[in-house]
Amino acid sequence: MKKYLVLFLFCFILTSCVGSSSVGLFGSGVSIAYDPRTVGMQIDDSIMQKNLLARLSLTNKRYLIYINTKVLDGNIFLSGKVDEPEEKLKIIKLAWETKGARSVRSAITIKGETNYKNTARDALITTQLKTALIFDKKVKATNYNIDTITGKIYIFGIAITDDEKKIVINEAKKIYGVKEVIPSIILVEDLSRNKN
Repeated sequence: MKKYLVLFLFCFILTSCVGSSSVGLFGSGVSIAYDPRTVGMQIDDSIMQKNLLARLSLTNKRYLIYINTKVLDGNIFLSGKVDEPEEKLKIIKLAWETKGARSVRSAITIKGETNYKNTARDALITTQLKTALIFDKKVKATNYNIDTITGKIYIFGIAITDDEKKIVINEAKKIYGVKEVIPSIILVEDLSRNKN
């Protein structure tokens, strides 16, 4: 049984490396057409993300549904909901133990802290920001992942310029119902391989 599970996960990882035109070659969230990372960086980040997802699924299959992961230049971003505080700590520990991890930022919340009304409001806030970024010609909207939890917007992504970063943060602050904007936006010039 264990051999079949390992074989299934291996096949899942291999097949999920093949992207479609709607989500980019190396995963969802950042399109290769606009991604300022080198192809090598994208592959490294994709491998780290798949490795972390496989380890999360081996720990608890529910994590594949309730936990979102994003890796940018070796920086791991986590969001989603868990039942217990101990689970949150376990997931953060797994992320830090991922080979190549440079930093881990968590937006994971405990399920009891939110309700249906808050979840609907959070979804509306996320949609409003995504829409605003799509229509702003100065922003490459495909370079950002947005997650809203109890009125706090978490923005993960890569900005081409500092002005673009400021525009994204200001758009988020304008949305009604936003309690706090927590950006984790990396500038292209700060990407590790661009510093060499």
